[in-house]
Order: sequence, then C-alpha cells, then structure tokens
Amino acid sequence: MTNKQTHTQELTPKFHPELTPSLEELEAQERRLVFRQFTYDDAWALGSLLVDLARERQAPVAIDIHRAGQQLFHAALPGSAPDNDAWIDRKRRVVERYGSASYLVGARFRAKGTTFEESSRLDPDVYAAHGGSFPITVEGVGVIGAVTVSGLPQLQDHRFVVEALEQYLSD
Repeated sequence: MTNKQTHTQELTPKFHPELTPSLEELEAQERRLVFRQFTYDDAWALGSLLVDLARERQAPVAIDIHRAGQQLFHAALPGSAPDNDAWIDRKRRVVERYGSASYLVGARFRAKGTTFEESSRLDPDVYAAHGGSFPITVEGVGVIGAVTVSGLPQLQDHRFVVEALEQYLSD
C-alpha cells in the first residue's frame, strides 16, 4: 500500500472506496438532502462544519459554497493548491447546468457506456463531472447553488460533502 493510499484511508475510514454507489442511491441523496431555506448564516455554518471535518482528518481540500452566482464561503486548507479552485469551478458549473451532483452527472454518462467528456459536448476545461459538488436545493424552490470540495479522490470528495450535509441537516 502506498503512502497516499494509507493517508486516504485515514482521512475517510468509514468509506469503502471500492463500493461505487448506484444511480438510485445517488438520486436518493439528492431527494433527501434538501434545505427549508439557505441563508448566508447557513453557508457560513455549513462551510465551517466542512472545515472542521477536514481539519480533523487533515484533508488537503478546498471548500466552496455558491448561491445564485455569489460565492458565500471559501476555504483552502493546508495541502490544497490553486488547481483545487479550478476543479471547484468546473465541478460547480456541472451542478449549475444539470441541477444534480457532479458525481451523479458523471455516473449517468458512465451508466450509458460513455463518459461526460466524450458525450456532453461541453468543454472539459470549463466543466468536470467529477465528484465533489452537490446541489443546494431548497424546498419549493429547487437548486439555488452548490457546495463543493476538491482535494480528495472524486468519490471521497462526493462522500465528504454528503456526510457534512447529512450532519448539518440533521441538527
């Protein structure tokens, strides 16, 4: 096992990277993780929760929350790099365009036997259907923004965001 593999397992010990979630599981996450409202205070609290979880795990991530085209929260933790910000932008654009999690969008293309890059006809320098960006959905309104993490392998980025949303919405 390489040092990177050991480090990754320590960051997310309860995750099983070999178990790729089904489309049904990913779609169920989106139906379940819905806000009643999403305010500036919610963005700060959710972003702070993500930062706390990342610090506990020494995760080298950048975290971003956008609502209606406005960046409400951003943090870069030790080990992250400017490339993480570029990935955040590309993954967030997928959520904004498709109204679904960036990982789910990529999984839908894979389920059709192709890839996002091959079949979306979108510039891969602008859009990335890789895990880590999740829609901020408000009851009765729909998708109003995205919470995005970059720095871990894509499935772990996705699961990290989902874990934080589950924790935040259960409080």
